[in-house]
Amino acid sequence: MNKKTLLIHTLSTILLLSTSACNTKKEVPVEEEQKTAVTTIYLIGDSTMADYTGDYDKGKDYMKTRFPVTGWGQVFQPFMISDSLAALKHLIKTDSAFVDDRARGGRSTRTFFQEGRWRGVYQNLKQDDIVIMQFGHNDAAEDKPDRYVNIEGYKEFLRLFVNQAREKGATPIILTPVARNYPWKDGRLHDVHGEYDQAPKDVALELGVYLIDLNKKSRDFFTKKGEDFVSKNYFMNLPAGKYEAFPEGQNDNTHFQTAGGIEVARLVYQGLKEIDSKLKK
Repeated sequence: MNKKTLLIHTLSTILLLSTSACNTKKEVPVEEEQKTAVTTIYLIGDSTMADYTGDYDKGKDYMKTRFPVTGWGQVFQPFMISDSLAALKHLIKTDSAFVDDRARGGRSTRTFFQEGRWRGVYQNLKQDDIVIMQFGHNDAAEDKPDRYVNIEGYKEFLRLFVNQAREKGATPIILTPVARNYPWKDGRLHDVHGEYDQAPKDVALELGVYLIDLNKKSRDFFTKKGEDFVSKNYFMNLPAGKYEAFPEGQNDNTHFQTAGGIEVARLVYQGLKEIDSKLKK
């Protein structure tokens, strides 16, 4: 056999083996592909939802500069373990979920959009991802024109987030703003959000969107715990000298300590479980 014949024979053998390998490659069932995929849960919102660890402060040490402030989104991933996902089959079809917390302190619906933060989410959205949105705290801040959004603007930006999420085949879920730790009256925590609590409900009804009434859920939960307990253990009311990041202490009835963030994350998880799977959103 001359060299030319040998070369042709060798190439033919390689081609035959390659074709055979392709033909015998195991096909992966669609169901198995779904199980190995990951559903991304995007969180968009304000400081009460934000994750202050990682790169939030551009490399600064969280334990030294922020702790114990904890957004509920910061501690939401543990509620997405496989055992917990079993109760969310109506929302999450894969066997794993990743929480991508894009929330940022001081942001309203308008500034979240204008700064390109929503664009960063939208560009990465894929079919069956989930977008959980919780705004209102900063939208209502009339004394801070850099973030304030009137009610109609607030609704319009919520509509935008919902409609564009749906364009990508993702599932939008609207939350009413989580409660602040005031006002208390006769042992009960009352609403402070007013129209900015009602607006998300209006948009959800108008567009047929899943809604979790986090304002009510958190007020009811905090009321059961009592004002003194909640103020001391859940919100950022800190004594002087206890935390490096707050040497002079803190009096803050909007943001959460770690225990408070965990409890609010639990309320959101419960809200996801309660979503009516018969509704097609």
